Formats: sequence, structure tokens, C-alpha cells
Amino acid sequence: MRVHLPTNLNQVIPGKTAIMILAMRLRPVLRLRRLVAKPLRRSARKLRGFVRDSVTLGGLCPVSSNRSRTLAVMLGLCLSAVFVSLGASEAFARRDAHGFIATLAGDDRRVFEAYLAAKTFHDADLDAFWAKVDSKRKQRRAKKKKGSVITARDYVDGYPPEYDGPSLPSALAKAWSKYLLDDTKPKTRKTAKELPGISDYLRQAKAQYGFVPDRIPEREFKKRYAREALRLGLNSDQVVRVYALETSGLGTADMQAGIHPIKRTGKPISSALGYAQLLAANSINELQKHGVSFLKRLRERADDPNIDSSRRAALETKIAALSKMVKRVKQVPQRWSSHQSFARTDAGMGVHPINIDGDIGPWLQVIKLKGIRDTAVRAGRPGIGPTELELMNLAGPGAGLEMMTSAGLMVSTVNFFSRGGYERNTIVRGTTARGLLERLSQRMDENVKNSGAQEFYEVFAEAQKELRAQN
Repeated sequence: MRVHLPTNLNQVIPGKTAIMILAMRLRPVLRLRRLVAKPLRRSARKLRGFVRDSVTLGGLCPVSSNRSRTLAVMLGLCLSAVFVSLGASEAFARRDAHGFIATLAGDDRRVFEAYLAAKTFHDADLDAFWAKVDSKRKQRRAKKKKGSVITARDYVDGYPPEYDGPSLPSALAKAWSKYLLDDTKPKTRKTAKELPGISDYLRQAKAQYGFVPDRIPEREFKKRYAREALRLGLNSDQVVRVYALETSGLGTADMQAGIHPIKRTGKPISSALGYAQLLAANSINELQKHGVSFLKRLRERADDPNIDSSRRAALETKIAALSKMVKRVKQVPQRWSSHQSFARTDAGMGVHPINIDGDIGPWLQVIKLKGIRDTAVRAGRPGIGPTELELMNLAGPGAGLEMMTSAGLMVSTVNFFSRGGYERNTIVRGTTARGLLERLSQRMDENVKNSGAQEFYEVFAEAQKELRAQN
């Protein structure tokens, strides 16, 4: 990566070129080197001021000796940070924009350069904002370990900066998109890999463990789910309203996030699966904790003298496969990061389809909800409602509880979600924790009217009637 700065500081420096040098290199530096985000942001702002004062619409202008020297020093500082992570950022430095700019001339070129520069500075501001969020989160964790009180000052105030720079004209925007999608040119970046779907998880379940989930009718799956929920002390509102929020009140047992449960259109946006939308890492975590009890329950069913031989044989096969899974997940460290890493492996992917199995799926997903409720009870919130339960399910139990504190309720949701999670999930953006609770409640009110949720309530009533008859 070579950059030729002027050797004679009195010579003319192309102001737009200065922006382009920074545009090509500042963004990957900030993304890959968060530690230097603040100083680079300050340098970027100073550079932006110099450029604003010095660059004319025509493109080139003389720059004074003092300003040239300062400009060169700031560019050098930015580029020196690039060299620190040269190996990681080299691929990003040779950006597609270089080739595209070469195809432009006149006004189009100036407009695109202005747009790219503005986007670069905006991305730098975004990186700095999220670096501050991460820093504050680490500070809160340290205070919690010490038993210190968390106050509003321990959170980031406000929301991510919004882009307010120039936009590309329609024709130029289309040309830029077409250029990026042109498969005939060499790619300088890896194409984003599509997330695995149900068929991928099922394939790995069979290949890794010989497991094929027992698919049962949707209403029967709901009934088994309701029976298990009642057995563990959860009520119909807690279960159905979470289902309504997570699946729009239409979800099927094998629904994956991003796929319409009825039309089967769309693409996976995460590994979230089933009525409670458990992630693949959740499946691993729950199987680590409860796999042995699941095996015991399957064994009791297989030993029931009243079942037929085909059902018994199917249960024996399931027990053998689940035993392999339990043995494998027990080898994974009991850390969330380890569960996430294992979930991306073939062996980890093969665990996830237990969610859609007619025997294991209801147990797994209901016990996840029970675990969240039990966490709330231990934290002094025994009467947790469905909205609070969903908040903890969405943000994670710890973050959800923190959002319900007096300090947490009043601050922006950026403090409780990762950058990716915040940007992907529209319901959490641009509000406070209190505002998110209100949104969740409103969304639940709307979605419980849909057919899947109404059927779920009917099934709960049937299961409650059965339970009363048994007692």
C-alpha cells in the first residue's frame, strides 16, 4: 500500500485527492482498529475543515505551505494506523471505488467523490459512537462486579449519528450498484456468505448424529408445547404473546427468522428457529444444561408398555442420536462465545433441529422461557409479565433485567444491543428501554389476533381442561 505525499510542501495538492486518500483508508482502519478511533476521528474532523476551506468545486487549488504541512502530517498519522494493521486491511484498501472513479468524468466524478468522502466521515462518526457504547458497557460490567450502583451517567446518551450528506443522483447510483455487482471484474472483497437454512441444519443433523426430527402436525406441536408450559408453571399469555411477537402470530414449529412461515419466501437473517425463535447457540446451551433430563424422559417413553413397536423403535433411534449430541455439547466450554463458535461448525449445526422434533422441541423451547422467568424471579421480579419476558428473550436475560432498572429504562437501547443487533432489528432502534417495552406490548396486541396465536390460545384452553380432569 503506497501513498506518495508531496515532497515539496509548497506544491499544489489536489484537495479532492486528499479526501480520496483518506476515504480509501480511514474507514477500514476505524473498523479494524477501534482503539485508534478517537484520535482518527479528531484528525478527520480537522482534515474536513481544511478541505472545506481549501477545495473548490473545480477540483484543484493551491494550498499554503503551513496547511500543506499540517495536511500531510494528518494524512501520515492516519496512514500510519493503516500500516499497523496492514495485513488485515490490505484487501479493504484496494476498494472498488478506485476503479469506478476512473470511469467517471466531470460533474459525475466530483459528485461521487463528494458522496464517498461524506460517507467515509459518517462511517468514522458511527465507528466512534459504537466504540463509546462498547467502552461504556465494559465500564458497567466492571462496576457490577464490584457491586457499585449503575446510574444514567454509565450509559451513552442519544442514538447513532444519521447520514446527512449528499446522495447520488438516480442514474449515478444505478451505475455504482451495477459496477459493484459486475461479476466479470476481479473482486477485492469476499462475497457475503448466505446464512444456513433449515435444509442445511437438517442435513448436518443426519450426517453428524443420524438424527431426523419427528415432524408432527402443527396443532399437535402446539398442544405438546402448551402441556409442557403448564407443567413448568408458565401461563398462556406468557407463551402465546411471546410467540406472537417472535413469529407475528403465524409461526410454525420450523419457522426460521427471515422466512415467511406461510409463504415460505425470504432468506434467513439469523439462526432463530421455532415458536420462541431460539438461536443455534441457544440450542447448544440448553442441551448442555438439560440434555440428560431429555434423555431420561425419552427413555421413560420408550419403556412404556402401551406404545407400539414402531414408536418404540423410533424412540430408541432418537435416544441414540440425542446421546451423541449431549456427549458432544458437553465438550464445549460453558461460555456464550463458545456456544456461538460451536454453532457455526457442522457438529453445532446438527444440534439445532431438535427444536422442530415433536418430542424434544416443546421441551427445549419451553424450558428456555422458564429459564428466563427463573432468572427474573432470582433478581426479585417474581411477577414478570409476557412483555418483560419477551424483552429478556430479545435482549438476553441480563440485558433485559438491566433495561428494567430505573436508570436503564430512561436510556437509549443502543446500550443493550450489539451494533449488528441494533441495526438489524427495527423494533429496537431509535427509542429508550421504556419505549421498547411499549413497542413490544403494542406489537403483541396486534399479533395475537392472527390465526396462529388464536389457535395457540385454543390449544392452551384444551390443555388446561385436560390438566383439571387429571386432578
